[in-house]
Amino acid sequence: MKNSLYQQRTLSFIKKAALCFGLYALSLPTAKAQTSKGGDAQLFTYTQYMNNLTPVNHTYSLLDNGNITALYRKQWEGISGSPSTFLFSSVFPLENIKSATGITVMDDQFALEHQTEVNAYFAKSIQLAENNYLAVSLDAGIRRYTADYASLAPEDPTFNSDIRETRPNLGFGVMYYSDKYYLGVSLPQLNLHSLGSASVESYTYFRNHYYVQGAYLFGNDGDDFRVKPAFLFSATRGIPAVADISTTFYIKEALGLGVNYRTNNEMAAILTVNMDSFRLGYSYQFGTANDNISGFNFATHEITLTYRFGKNLNNHRLL
Repeated sequence: MKNSLYQQRTLSFIKKAALCFGLYALSLPTAKAQTSKGGDAQLFTYTQYMNNLTPVNHTYSLLDNGNITALYRKQWEGISGSPSTFLFSSVFPLENIKSATGITVMDDQFALEHQTEVNAYFAKSIQLAENNYLAVSLDAGIRRYTADYASLAPEDPTFNSDIRETRPNLGFGVMYYSDKYYLGVSLPQLNLHSLGSASVESYTYFRNHYYVQGAYLFGNDGDDFRVKPAFLFSATRGIPAVADISTTFYIKEALGLGVNYRTNNEMAAILTVNMDSFRLGYSYQFGTANDNISGFNFATHEITLTYRFGKNLNNHRLL
């Protein structure tokens, strides 16, 4: 009877585990760099980085107005347990010393795994020429990671090994910029600890993620139409690098229409509405490959809301 009961519990666990990790396995070949899940190249990602790059490189805060931004991203809509991310960032300019400070918060959930991270940053620029600056940033915070594997079979002590990790975090960024363009590199999280093989997130959480980013803004202030191409390149040891390329067309600096492509066969359409004190953004991301899990049936939705403040409020600072 004991052997039979154990076999039943084991079979039940296998079925539940297969359902959970089946989603993870499907995402590996087709959804790399789409989100922080399933071994992608980025610890976290979002489509509207061209409007708010601060969470990736905190030096971008020096190019922006004072603001508070909230983002919610739901990936593979329609699939139970699919990834979701909440991202919060803030920028508080310190114009007297050509600096900026703020915090970033990320809450990331994928099936049984959950990560919460809070970082404070400080960014400082020096003027190299009339309109050219070099900026550096440093951030520090804490990261909390959990994996509730015991919930798969709570009645069986064989499968009650949850993961609980809390670690400090450090990061830095460098950026060269003017009023027309920027080019930067960043390491938002400097990791000295790995989860090893205990978690399906062993290829993302607690690994160093390197980013290169850039953009150029065509047109002048007051023009009816302006264009901003941008890119974000990410690399992590042992995982294929991913390039993200986007182009946004601005109409009277009030309406932005953009398209985004990632080298993991993902595309997105982006809508941005600029108002005096608020910016609203929405993106619809889908897969372009036949075997991509995130096709039109399981698209990814992302919405952002930004509140602006400060004496440069009327300047939308599109870079």
